[in-house]
Amino acid sequence: MKNAVLAAMLVLVAPAYDSVAQPVRWTRYSIPETGTAIDFPASIFTEQAGKPDGYGQRFRTSDRRADITIQAAPNVSNDSPAAFLEKKSPPARIQYKRVTSRFFAVSSYKGDKVWYDRCNFTGRLVHCVLINYPATEEHDWDRIITRISLSLRGN
Repeated sequence: MKNAVLAAMLVLVAPAYDSVAQPVRWTRYSIPETGTAIDFPASIFTEQAGKPDGYGQRFRTSDRRADITIQAAPNVSNDSPAAFLEKKSPPARIQYKRVTSRFFAVSSYKGDKVWYDRCNFTGRLVHCVLINYPATEEHDWDRIITRISLSLRGN
């Protein structure tokens, strides 16, 4: 009986971790109009989920538990990363925040999700990647988020 209960629990839990537990197939995703590009985990984010403001694309996992937005938009006011972030009125309880003269990266929790945003600033454009994923899988996503974040580029 104990083994049957354990097996049933594994069946319920396994699908939630499946896309991040399997080897990840990476590609390079680019926005031709802006030169924005990232290393993109195509085996995880398999469905298109609409267009953001400016240029780019939203994607989500097939079970809709995680999503990513790759986006570039004009920096109309030519704001610094700190000023741009302040205008977005981020939540007061940000768990991680790094702001430099060229980019910002912020992350925190919203309900049962972790959200992570990184934006790089080049000339008159802001190149961003925004990711939401289950907080219960936070450690499973760490290396994926790190690779995506460090690969973000823009012209």
